[in-house]
Amino acid sequence: MKRVILCPNPYRDKGLAVAREAESILNSVGIETVFCLPFRPEGGEQQFGVPCHPLQQELRNGDLVIAFGGDGTILHLARSASMRRVPLLGVNLGSLGFMSELEVSELHLLKNLEDDQFKCEKRMMLDVTVERDGRTIYTNSGLNDAVITKGAIHRVVRLQVTAGLENIGQFSGDGVIVATPTGSTAYSLSAGGPIVEPTAQNFVISPICAHTGFPKSFVLSATGHVTVSSAERGRNKQIFLSVDGGKAFVLHNEDKVRITRSQYETELLRLTDKSVYQILHTKMTGGIGYEK
Repeated sequence: MKRVILCPNPYRDKGLAVAREAESILNSVGIETVFCLPFRPEGGEQQFGVPCHPLQQELRNGDLVIAFGGDGTILHLARSASMRRVPLLGVNLGSLGFMSELEVSELHLLKNLEDDQFKCEKRMMLDVTVERDGRTIYTNSGLNDAVITKGAIHRVVRLQVTAGLENIGQFSGDGVIVATPTGSTAYSLSAGGPIVEPTAQNFVISPICAHTGFPKSFVLSATGHVTVSSAERGRNKQIFLSVDGGKAFVLHNEDKVRITRSQYETELLRLTDKSVYQILHTKMTGGIGYEK
């Protein structure tokens, strides 16, 4: 580990104080660091008093990206880092931070990078496309989920979900979530979906507030593909697609959202021996009822 890219969320890491502390620790063991903000903040980058470089440029020569923020910061960086096959490490400055490896009190563990005392955990990602009139009009990738949801607050949307050539069913409600195992602890969990071991290779399909007696969720092999489309014919309802909580894309009634396992994977770097179950208990119950 020779060169580490520090990516602080400037709205979480005020004045980049935590990232600067990490810089000092890494530099003390001979690891080179560079600052790259995950997005341009109001007031510009010069306000922080450190040179901030373009992320895409630095990913060419980086060995690791450290994200300072919540899970949203990691999700924001996952696509770019995975395409360059650069691992990510999260330092939690958010509320839960299921994907974050370290809390601020554990920054001293960064010294272990000097002797390569770490493991890399590979996480499945999704490729999401929208087909309209036989043409692909939208493509995106995500680590957590693709969410197809209604626009109007007081109406329901009816969606058709298929896995390959198999019809799973029609769901009337607020929408449908197609999540990865990593995303199973995010929106999918709030919608009543199961927790899936994060290194597994599955699609988790969870209807949102479905108006049916169907099972709450389906867990499928990720070897095929999932298609979600509107089951409304002749009725023009607003439907939106969002990948990893990003900017919503407006769908037309005849659009087909196709979701496949991506060829890329997000590599999350591990410096501790915390299991996923220990993390879940700690984040959700404060560790009550868990014995290592």
